[in-house]
Amino acid sequence: MKLFIAFFFVIVLIVFQEQNYCFSLSIPASPGYYQDGDFVIGGLFSLRVTTGDTRSKFGFTDTNPIPEYVYVDFTKHYQHMLAMVFAIEKINKDPNILSNMSLGFYLFNVDFIELKAVQSSMALLSGESPPIPNYNCRPQKIDKLVAVIGGISTGISTQISRVLSLYSVPQISYAPFDQSLGTRVQFQSPYQFPVHTTALYQGIIQLLLYFMWVWVGLVVPDDIRGELFLRDITEELTNHRLCVAFAEKVPEFPAKDTVNRELFRGRFTLASVIVAFGDTYSLLRFVYNIFCNTPFGNVWITTSDWDITTFPFQQNLGYTYFGGGLSFSVHMDEILGFKDFLRSVQPRKYPHDIFIQDVWSILFECPYFDQDWIRELSQCEQNGSLSTRPLHVWDMNTLSSSYKVHAAVYAIAQALHEELSLRVEGSSFNKGVLRAPLPWKLHLFLQRGQFWESINEENVVNKEISTTKLDILNYQSLQSGTKAQVKVGEFVFESNSVQHFTLNDELISWGEHHNQTPFALCSQSCTIGFRKTLVEGKPFCCFDCVPCPDGEIANETDMDQCIKCPEDQYPNKQRNQCLPKIKTFLSYEDTLGAVLASLAISLSTFSAIILGLFICYRDTPIVRANNRNLSYLLLISLMLCFFCSLIFIGQPSRVTCVLRQMIFGIVFSVAVSAVLAKTFIVVVAFKSLKPGSTLQMWMVTRLSNAIVCCGSIIQVCICAVWLGTNPPFPDVDKQSEFGQITFCCNEGSTLAFYCVLGYLGFLSSLSLLIAFLARRLPDSFNEAKTITFSMLVFCTVWISFVPTYLSSKGKTMVAVEILSILASSAGLLGCIFLPKCYAILLRSGSLSRQKFSI
Repeated sequence: MKLFIAFFFVIVLIVFQEQNYCFSLSIPASPGYYQDGDFVIGGLFSLRVTTGDTRSKFGFTDTNPIPEYVYVDFTKHYQHMLAMVFAIEKINKDPNILSNMSLGFYLFNVDFIELKAVQSSMALLSGESPPIPNYNCRPQKIDKLVAVIGGISTGISTQISRVLSLYSVPQISYAPFDQSLGTRVQFQSPYQFPVHTTALYQGIIQLLLYFMWVWVGLVVPDDIRGELFLRDITEELTNHRLCVAFAEKVPEFPAKDTVNRELFRGRFTLASVIVAFGDTYSLLRFVYNIFCNTPFGNVWITTSDWDITTFPFQQNLGYTYFGGGLSFSVHMDEILGFKDFLRSVQPRKYPHDIFIQDVWSILFECPYFDQDWIRELSQCEQNGSLSTRPLHVWDMNTLSSSYKVHAAVYAIAQALHEELSLRVEGSSFNKGVLRAPLPWKLHLFLQRGQFWESINEENVVNKEISTTKLDILNYQSLQSGTKAQVKVGEFVFESNSVQHFTLNDELISWGEHHNQTPFALCSQSCTIGFRKTLVEGKPFCCFDCVPCPDGEIANETDMDQCIKCPEDQYPNKQRNQCLPKIKTFLSYEDTLGAVLASLAISLSTFSAIILGLFICYRDTPIVRANNRNLSYLLLISLMLCFFCSLIFIGQPSRVTCVLRQMIFGIVFSVAVSAVLAKTFIVVVAFKSLKPGSTLQMWMVTRLSNAIVCCGSIIQVCICAVWLGTNPPFPDVDKQSEFGQITFCCNEGSTLAFYCVLGYLGFLSSLSLLIAFLARRLPDSFNEAKTITFSMLVFCTVWISFVPTYLSSKGKTMVAVEILSILASSAGLLGCIFLPKCYAILLRSGSLSRQKFSI
């Protein structure tokens, strides 16, 4: 396309070379505003969005056709022109720049139409509007052209550059910085004002973090700039644990039926905070869609490129659609005298300005007339001041684009001054000798400028600006009823590690929808005691809140993981604090410990009473039956069994931990062995012995003693091995009981512990079996039945002990073992000796040796 334009210009030159006149082609083009000077600077501006023919007889086609239903006047953009006029007037009055040489200007309005930008660029080169390619119809104009300022967007700037670069005319674009602009132009690309995008991204991030807005929507134009912003800001948001609720790409004026209002409405109710990136023109379609819907009450975060105070569809409405919005604007010092200049602007002051009539008619609601407009303007406020106009149609503060235009004029003037200084000797210029330099000679001087960078320069995109200061502005309604952009904070960026963010919350007004700082959350914050759990298929900002598990706390809101309490601490009921655990053990002060100790002492005393009773009635047949020595031994061992349970009560120590298991195992083995011996005597006495045989009885007695000794010695050996390998030791249980640290005894070797129990089970089972077989022997003095019942009780207790013991925790385990000892011992005592006591005390007179004698 670029080569075709160049080739076309050559063909036109050949066809019309022999003709010495200029004529107009039928290309509709806007007239320009010209002011003569020794050097002329062209200016291409955009004051409105209009309907227009997108085709011309040259065959050019506008790449961004504008639908006919759109018509918008950007009266604020007239300030861009006035900034250029003001800068040129100041330079012409300044003797230090260009000395006695003057600057002029040639201004055009291209109306956001790229074809008009091409036509106006050609008009600047030919000096005629409509333009004639390669013809200089007015040498006094074209020979003085030194540079051009424009346009307002990347598309407009690209079309201008495609024309001007053929003649190496310097072009300074005041459009938002676009790093892709250099790739669109094959020749000399326009100069651009740099912007520190990293500072902008970090400023937005810091603002979101300051208000804890983690769920935001993004709105960008559907172009390369929008894609780059979307990619970079999404990465920054993710790095700072922020989420994108949605990303809306706004095309430039699509067809009416391409916007689904329900979908549009649903999208913008997802998030209460929207980050919008773009300029006023590229987001105009989006603004129109906002206007066509009920206000959503969003808080808008924007840059100064999109002027949220300009709402062309709202001029007769009292509602502020973007009220409460926050804008980031590069800090700029006020242009000295510019505000006074704006107050002085009136139609009579600039009678040759063909653009002021349109602007004035709109600003002061005057009727528009094509002829004799100066006279007709007298019917309205021709002496009115721009300072009286509302913010949505005019701004007395310097716009960022106006600041760029003003700086561009001064940069061109400085380049001219340096170029002319090289061509003359001395400090004065001879106006009659010097003429305007060829435009291409200014490139060397312009490239030294500090306000912009050429895209073609190496590493320009990556060039770092030492310090960037961004003002944070809040769009709000003042008490007087007027609208204003109020500075509420600033962000100073020096590097990724050196940043300064300040904000005054009290100055911020959030608009009609919010009385306080709004929230931007996908999910409500998890309170203390709860942690976040991600929702499948949604970003990490969307989560459910679940309570912390046992033993863990969350002492802050929105914690990803709960904190585990130390072993000596436990969480409170709210699970937001770890408390010191209570140190506990089964003590005599506890109710349970006192009851068990009392029961053990009572049973021991009862055993001692029975033993004393047996000693008193030692010569009675019922005591002498089944070997009274075994009865004494069994009673003593049961007394010790009751007493050994007392060792389990109290704070464990190394001695008590060893004694409690050893004494328990050995004493119980003695008791069960004695029962086994008594059972053996019953069987032998009734089946093998002859009555009156002293020798056989002696042998039975010795055998029963051997059974007791052997049964006890085996248990002693097991306990000895246990002590020699891995003996019991005092330990603490920090996990079993909530909020408590239980002092306990660790068995050391679990296998040895269950071997002791298993051996006792073996002896008791053997006794149960033998006693069961002897249950039908003669009743008188026969202990077989009582031993059977006692062994049933004993085995039942210890069989049920194992699962109960394993399922118990803390000091309950100790209580279970004590109860098992007491219950099994009491079973033996009650089943074996209570019938004998009954017989001794109540039936002693009826007993005789005639039935049984040993």
